[in-house]
Amino acid sequence: MREISYVQAINEALREELRRDPHTFLMGLDVGLGVFGATSGLVDEFGSERIRNAPISEAGYAGAGVGAAMAGMRPIIEIEFASFFYCCWDQVCNQAAKLRYMSGGQADIPITFRTVYGALGQAAAQHSETVYAQFMSVPGLKIVIPSGPYDMKGLLKSAIRDNNPVLVFEHMGLGRSKEAVPEEEYLVPIGKGAVKREGKDVTVVAIGLMVSKALTAAKALEKDGISVEVVDPRTLVPLDEETILNSVAKTHKVLVVDEGHLRGGAAAEIAALIADKG
Repeated sequence: MREISYVQAINEALREELRRDPHTFLMGLDVGLGVFGATSGLVDEFGSERIRNAPISEAGYAGAGVGAAMAGMRPIIEIEFASFFYCCWDQVCNQAAKLRYMSGGQADIPITFRTVYGALGQAAAQHSETVYAQFMSVPGLKIVIPSGPYDMKGLLKSAIRDNNPVLVFEHMGLGRSKEAVPEEEYLVPIGKGAVKREGKDVTVVAIGLMVSKALTAAKALEKDGISVEVVDPRTLVPLDEETILNSVAKTHKVLVVDEGHLRGGAAAEIAALIADKG
């Protein structure tokens, strides 16, 4: 099977979904140019009507995306860095997340928000934050965090086809990572985690980039006779509680690894789940 990079997986998913559904379009800062390579070449195939460069106003183009979703389109909104979500908090949390409830279930809001997150190099404080935990408490939002090219492509396609707002967080440190990815059509279901490595002594629940680091650590510990099971939630909302709890029930020891904030973070939420139900 061929191998492609994380960024190539994003590009393929976008291209395939744009071809599949004429109601789908992409909008964001410099998406025509493709700053990180994820949207490179799309404007050549689909034109500037469907690959729409936006001004530097996240509130403006996120709001336009929500309106387009209400009107029957299927927008993909690129927020260039996760920290920039603060600029469109109202549009995401107060509009997109609530409109299905406010319409009594009559309105679909099929919008996908893509963003880059995480610390890498010299991106500084306003381009390195991990903010997904702040959205976990907002009813109406789904949150996916792919840890490799295979999951990236399958989850992004599922997100675009979902009739609810989905936030897709892409770690900038994974861009060049490669993995076997089928050429034929496939989807990774939202809300289903994965056991990335079987083990019996301890469970490591890892999120995003931390999955590859956990797998590396597990391989090293194997030399010392320690068998580590690595669980990747893949989706934070809805969270696959069953996969996590089944692993913890088997090993009776658990470590949760996340790059996000300690207080009120995703790791804290998963730890609370295990303490409550494990």
